[in-house]
Amino acid sequence: MKKLTAIILAALLALTAFAACGGGDKVSPASQDTETNQGQRGELTDVPEGGENGGTLSAEGVETPVPASPQITADRSGNPITLPESIERVMVFGPSNSELLADLGFGGAIVAADTYSGAIDGLAPGLPLFDMAAPDIESIVALEPDVIFVTGMVQAGGEDPYKPLRDAGICVIYVPSSDSIESIKDDIRFVSAVMGAEKGGDGLIAEMEAEIAAIKAIGDTITGKKTVYFELSAAPYMYSFGAGVFLNEMIELAGAVNIFANQESWLSVAEEAVLEANPDVVLTSVNYIEDPVGEIKSRPGWQAVTAVADGDVYYIDADASNRPNHNIVKALREIAFAVYPDKYGA
Repeated sequence: MKKLTAIILAALLALTAFAACGGGDKVSPASQDTETNQGQRGELTDVPEGGENGGTLSAEGVETPVPASPQITADRSGNPITLPESIERVMVFGPSNSELLADLGFGGAIVAADTYSGAIDGLAPGLPLFDMAAPDIESIVALEPDVIFVTGMVQAGGEDPYKPLRDAGICVIYVPSSDSIESIKDDIRFVSAVMGAEKGGDGLIAEMEAEIAAIKAIGDTITGKKTVYFELSAAPYMYSFGAGVFLNEMIELAGAVNIFANQESWLSVAEEAVLEANPDVVLTSVNYIEDPVGEIKSRPGWQAVTAVADGDVYYIDADASNRPNHNIVKALREIAFAVYPDKYGA
């Protein structure tokens, strides 16, 4: 069981060190961690803005946001929080959060991150990196963070490894991974408001919405929709998803049908179920083996699957597809092009 859990975790976090390569046809390049959604989603009231992106610039030119702490009283899990008067030193645990903060322009404020975030553009080189599931409490306290953003995945076992930090008076902000595109946009609004960067967050969301609308406009015209199997973890521990997951929404936006759309949430998949469904296209975001596309094509008995027989097996960027933040639109483009190159190739 521990082996299965470790493999699935590796698949869903998609370690940057194992970037996928080779193996058959690939979609056009784009930019990984799918984090288990849990906990009550926090709500955000109106927050006043300041500066160009909602914050102010220090003498060194680094943005020093002034969050509206009276308006934000809970994190995205519903835990009560009290924000400091200003935020200058940020820790972030969870690549989707790290990527969002960097793209909002706060990479210079991040003083430590998790090991999965080490290669994210915009973070300082040589940044201290921690095991987010087993944080080094003493070392974290020594770095004196004003706030710590944490993915909800670390609470999957039912415990809160960051409770000692909260007990020490540090503001720990949980942002559980969202299961829908709308919730992802709410996460962006929340994190942006915490950092006093509402305009920056609105800009990221506007870019998302424009990309989604362009894909949907084409997807809505497609008839005779192709069926798709999207693999998150390779054999023998195959993992995918059904309805209620943002990746399923993305397949539908592109004008296709997920073969497991009649099921819910994240799924452990039986090989026989995929063979019986006989998908027109197979997509994979697996990047912890050398050739995920070639591995699928070489599986015994899979040569009879339409997607394999026709060579329609494609790699989708793991970071963009599995990290629930604004960059999912990069994966959306890849999915659309992989399934319908004639529709989305222009």
